[in-house]
Amino acid sequence: MGTRTDRFMHAAVRAAKRAKQWATVAVREADRLLHEAKKVAESWERRRRLKRTLRKTARVLEAAGEAAVLAGVAAGIAAAGAQVSGKRRARKRPKGRKR
Repeated sequence: MGTRTDRFMHAAVRAAKRAKQWATVAVREADRLLHEAKKVAESWERRRRLKRTLRKTARVLEAAGEAAVLAGVAAGIAAAGAQVSGKRRARKRPKGRKR
């Protein structure tokens, strides 16, 4: 059996070793949590960018759809106008001839 100082030093060394083990465990756990938090933040940022891109795309597609509708309306009006004016031309008499 050692002296009181030896027993105290032995207990202190054991406590220090155990504290060191728990410190390394805590560091590993903190590192894991930090890694997970970074992943979550990154995915949140990625989702935010994706939503912004989708909103821009929706605006572009909406404008393109409106332009397509307007072009279709204009083409329909032009076709109807050509059809009507074509019938009028067919009914008109030539200027040089009289009936």
